Amino acid sequence: MNTFVLQLDEKAVQDLIEKLSSYSIQNNNAHVRFAAKFQETTILIYTSGKAVFQGKNVSETAQRLGFQTEPTYQDEESSDNLSFIGSDEVGNGSYFGGLAVVASFVQPSDYLFLKELGVDDSKNLTDAKIRQIAPLLEAKIPHKALLLTPQKYNQVVGPNHRHNAVSVKVAMHNQAIFLLLQEGAAPDKIVIDAFTSPNNYQKYVKGELNRFTNPISLEEKAEGKYLAVAVSSIIARKLFLDNLATLSQEIGFNLPSGAGTQSDKIASQILRTYGEDGLRHTAKLHFKNTKKAYQLLK
Repeated sequence: MNTFVLQLDEKAVQDLIEKLSSYSIQNNNAHVRFAAKFQETTILIYTSGKAVFQGKNVSETAQRLGFQTEPTYQDEESSDNLSFIGSDEVGNGSYFGGLAVVASFVQPSDYLFLKELGVDDSKNLTDAKIRQIAPLLEAKIPHKALLLTPQKYNQVVGPNHRHNAVSVKVAMHNQAIFLLLQEGAAPDKIVIDAFTSPNNYQKYVKGELNRFTNPISLEEKAEGKYLAVAVSSIIARKLFLDNLATLSQEIGFNLPSGAGTQSDKIASQILRTYGEDGLRHTAKLHFKNTKKAYQLLK
């Protein structure tokens, strides 16, 4: 998705609103004066006079609307005065440990602090670095962090339960973002690191009670594009690591992250010591590792 930002005077704003009046759409952002969907481009006009074009072919769209200056495409977070809610999850690919989802609200005034701190996709940072900077992020950046422990996960995810592995993430992302918006966050854009298709997301989110009308964007590798998503990935990683450490202490085994052969071996030892209740407390039972762990007992 490309973004083009214009700063307009009042006359230009009025002219643009008039041209787009028949294409207007609803937008509940209190800072958005007017919103429209023109062909494949979403156009937001803010109370500050800023106009943001987002979508495909924004250059052609701007020219059709009378803006002759060729737009310059930018990293969206370096665009003028754009604020983001970014949401990411950690733990969905790990057999042991819970599922952590975090949504963070990052404003332009935060960018320098985050870049100086070395904020990046959590997969590019060591666990030691994550443990070092996550508390600083938690203290400064508005965020909502949700943890679904393995015990609770196994009560709601899997055969004959309410959720599958995708719908539970939809529910958690939706709730984390909803809570941030309820506390007054007013983002120019909401981005979720893509874990499913937009159509699939919309199918599942219809079943959630706490809905919001702000548009969302699901983008692959969003943690490398948006500081807000990177912040969420770091806080979520720390939350997941802390939960894994707590479970390890409770069960008396060093629980690995991931879902490889080491997880199978540890799972079989837990089965031998505690039975399936031990796995239900520490692991996501619907993973194939459970079956492999039982096979190792034979």
